[in-house]
Amino acid sequence: MAEFPSKVSTRTSSPAQGAGASVSALRPDLGFVRSSLGALMLLQLVLGLLVWALIADTPYHLYPAYGWVMFVAVFLWLVTIVFFILYLFQLHMKMYMVPWPLVLMIFNMGATVLYITAFITCSAAVELTSLKGTRPYNQRAAASFFSCLVMIAYGVSAFFSFQAWQGVGSNAATSQMAGGYA
Repeated sequence: MAEFPSKVSTRTSSPAQGAGASVSALRPDLGFVRSSLGALMLLQLVLGLLVWALIADTPYHLYPAYGWVMFVAVFLWLVTIVFFILYLFQLHMKMYMVPWPLVLMIFNMGATVLYITAFITCSAAVELTSLKGTRPYNQRAAASFFSCLVMIAYGVSAFFSFQAWQGVGSNAATSQMAGGYA
């Protein structure tokens, strides 16, 4: 037993080496922003922001219909930000056990359905809740228009994510090399 400590070899490393490696791994992938998935996510973020900002600037709390529209717009806007950051910094590649094409397809399909309901609700409530030609009327009408556009953007994303999930136009090796987006 006296010989045991002399046979043990140890290696030490400084904490600065580990911290530097993790910071350098969080470089944004600008190729993602130029891809169809990245461009659609940016479009969804801008249009979704317009929807909830236009509704939030009116007295929406007086009408339950706009509460639903606000919930859909803000919730999906925040979740889209999370997905955008995951893909921009390639964090989805570090979580390889998650089937990201399937997750994105389910999210985009759900977002499309939720925005269909929000668009119909917002459009139907415009004339009932404000006088034609007033500022709240114009803002709510614009929010209806932008909710239709963001609904279409999520629908297109759902189509592309369905194709990515099915593997249309690529094989497993090229989809892995492309980072999982087209």
